[in-house]
Amino acid sequence: MQKRGAILVLSGPSGAGKSTIINAASEEIGDYYFSISTTTRNPRVGEKNGVDYFFVTKEDFEEDIKAGNFLEYAEVHGNYYGTSLKPVREALVEGKLVIFDIDVQGHRLVRAKMNDITTSAFITPPTLIELEKRLRARCTDDESVIINRIENAKSEIRAVGEYDFTIINDNIEDATRKFIIVAKAARLKQSREDEDKFITEWLA
Repeated sequence: MQKRGAILVLSGPSGAGKSTIINAASEEIGDYYFSISTTTRNPRVGEKNGVDYFFVTKEDFEEDIKAGNFLEYAEVHGNYYGTSLKPVREALVEGKLVIFDIDVQGHRLVRAKMNDITTSAFITPPTLIELEKRLRARCTDDESVIINRIENAKSEIRAVGEYDFTIINDNIEDATRKFIIVAKAARLKQSREDEDKFITEWLA
């Protein structure tokens, strides 16, 4: 049987350790594509096309909007940012696990468009107090950004029931082990098309 791609959506507050977990699990979860945003802004020093963002012209971006090639997009300070479905579809055809690191609203959009091949996990520190401690320990954000991240986390935690799995990142090794199990389970999820084909062949 041809290997089919699958989608794994990860959400959770900034500071939950999502990137650390993905990196730690990368050798165990097979061939995957990490979805990155497309933007019309110019690359900053050190940024690479296809690694940090897909950098495109405004004309190309607007053509893709008309063609319905974005899961979601927004215009910020005169530049477009969005999640292009083109590289996602290509990765799925190649049989890869497509990983999204997006917010609760993004998860709902993915579910609306590609629910039958989507698995999701909400990754979070064990408590709000622990999250705040981690955000402050990073020393990368000023106070207003930290407060904003904490308020967003309070709002997003209420949507945890919309996800297939919850991974509590109290210990990075344990959280990574659970993430690997979830990623492997995501690959086993069959689309409606696969199920119908299997039933037809089984009954033949």
